[in-house]
Amino acid sequence: MPRLEASAHTRQHVLEYIQRLAREGLDVATFLSEVGAAIARAVPSGTGTMPTPSWVTVDPTSLLITSVYAEGCEMPIEEVVALEYRSEVPINRVGDVVRHPRGVQTASEVIGAHPRSASTYVELLRSIGVEHEALVALRTRDGGHWGAVYVVRGPGWPDFSRAELTFLREAAVHLAEGVRRGLLIGEASDPEAADTPAIVVLAEDLTPDSFTPGAQQWLQDLPNPAHDGLPAALLSVAQEALAGSRKDRCGAPTGARVHSSRRGWVMLHGQVLAGNGGQRVAVTIQPAGPDRITPLLMAAHGLTEREEQVTRHVLQGDSTNQIADALCLSPYTVQEHLKNIFDKTDVRSRRELVSRVFARHYRPRVDDNDARLKQDRPIRGGPFRAGSTPRDDVAHQEPV
Repeated sequence: MPRLEASAHTRQHVLEYIQRLAREGLDVATFLSEVGAAIARAVPSGTGTMPTPSWVTVDPTSLLITSVYAEGCEMPIEEVVALEYRSEVPINRVGDVVRHPRGVQTASEVIGAHPRSASTYVELLRSIGVEHEALVALRTRDGGHWGAVYVVRGPGWPDFSRAELTFLREAAVHLAEGVRRGLLIGEASDPEAADTPAIVVLAEDLTPDSFTPGAQQWLQDLPNPAHDGLPAALLSVAQEALAGSRKDRCGAPTGARVHSSRRGWVMLHGQVLAGNGGQRVAVTIQPAGPDRITPLLMAAHGLTEREEQVTRHVLQGDSTNQIADALCLSPYTVQEHLKNIFDKTDVRSRRELVSRVFARHYRPRVDDNDARLKQDRPIRGGPFRAGSTPRDDVAHQEPV
């Protein structure tokens, strides 16, 4: 029999637990495994084939999927990808929910909006033992999107209540922060490229505690070294994070934009880590504009800078008028750019363009991350940039 709805006290307790867990600096798989079990206490859910929430991560620049993860079951990646990017069937799509004003959408809402064509979606859900589904965007306070979580219920369960959906929206902010940090840790601990983010962990007295590979090179590029050879800007961000944590137990991240000697503008993000003992603060160093899809689009497809900008908006689901407003162009000019983009990428529609970009630049990342998860290795975000295929990339590296 379905369990009764959790109490408001339980939901609040779980929300506070997720807040703390998001600050512990866990890799993505460990974090999602822990919070998945917690969410199930606050929002009773699951089916025989999908016992816990399932997740996708996305590239915040393009909003395209970079990994698929579920605890306790084998996620059919090919089906997820096909439904998201190739199917015309109205379903609960990640691309739709991350753009949704509320950041949450249920299967019943999709079915209600498409009563004539939703039968295929209903049959699809029933075929995997699902009666109700809620898809929630993982959106940070600053508006960055890092993924989405599916929560499902089987036959005989009630649909998700307003209180449960409100809880999921509130939790999503902290879930997004945990995923964001986990991806940064994964990339910093197992660098893929020269501009991979680095992390410096400092003790409460601002003495160095640990560094990820490549961090020393980043530090050498930053101006005004202070004590221990650490740049003044990094120490300032760390101090601000510690001060904020004393005032606010949630410990909101702090940041600064700094010009480096060889890499241009870089961003520093400070976050106090949760845990036992004295406080520690992690400072992430990364390019100020970590937009990795732009150079790939231009190199792979011969797009001009303006065509690349239009393509990026198409990937994010913007309409012609929205693109025109964002780029200060006329709708007619946007359509001309789209025609050129379609010719260069050999597609005939926006959906086909999104599917083509995903297949070429993001499906390899999804496959690579799936292999990394099976080897207990940290996953990465953004498009796949290595010179080898994902299978070759995994074959030539030892698990860490």
